[in-house]
Amino acid sequence: MQLSEAASGPAKTPGTIQVIERMMSLLDALAASPDAASLKQLAQATELHPSTAHRILAAMSAARFVERQDAGTYRLGIRLLELGGIVKSRINMREVALPFMQELHEKIGEAINLGARHEDEIVYLERTSSGRALVRVVYLVGGRAPLHLTSLGKLFLAAETSQKVRDYAKRTGLPGKTPHSLTTLVALEKELDKVRRHGVAYDDEEAELGLKCVAAPIHDDEGNVVAALSVSAPADRHDPDWARLVKQTADAVSHTLGYAGPKK
Repeated sequence: MQLSEAASGPAKTPGTIQVIERMMSLLDALAASPDAASLKQLAQATELHPSTAHRILAAMSAARFVERQDAGTYRLGIRLLELGGIVKSRINMREVALPFMQELHEKIGEAINLGARHEDEIVYLERTSSGRALVRVVYLVGGRAPLHLTSLGKLFLAAETSQKVRDYAKRTGLPGKTPHSLTTLVALEKELDKVRRHGVAYDDEEAELGLKCVAAPIHDDEGNVVAALSVSAPADRHDPDWARLVKQTADAVSHTLGYAGPKK
């Protein structure tokens, strides 16, 4: 049996689908095993007959989806890493996040923002309009803002070491825009400590008077903060429950990117 026969062909017969399902069960079993697994272990984990498991493993080995060790054990193959790299390189953060943003927007009816870090600034990648223009939109798609002035940016600073935060403060001088802006290193470090403890960040009228935001981080498969989502609205409409909702949404985007949660 060739792997190509199992994965493609002019007709998807029930037998072909069954082979694909068995292939996937073997891959899942290998992924769940911290060490190389024997044929016996894999057959038991997947409830496949050893001869069936052996045939499928041989086909996957030929295609480099699985590697067979000298001791007769198996582990995931380099081809999966190659394909994973291709998938990762083709991920468009805006396309991944937008359906989740729209769903959150429908729940709360306020503007949802997607941002990513570029050097010492947040760049706004996407925004759903609130349709309730009682406050000026501070940053449109493509706009930029210093990290410490936005809830989105604070998440990236919170993921940095203390030394890198100090370096950021020294480079930028921590300029302010309102009386609420964090313009000292002491104030910024205190705020970032709260962000780390709660997993969400706030902009309490720090970029624009009358405007409040709450944001949560988006992680990639390696746990890095690669983007963030925020809800922004006039201060008098701000709802404390948004923190929970935006975090749930950001976590869902992270899960789509392959993030499995913090390492224990």
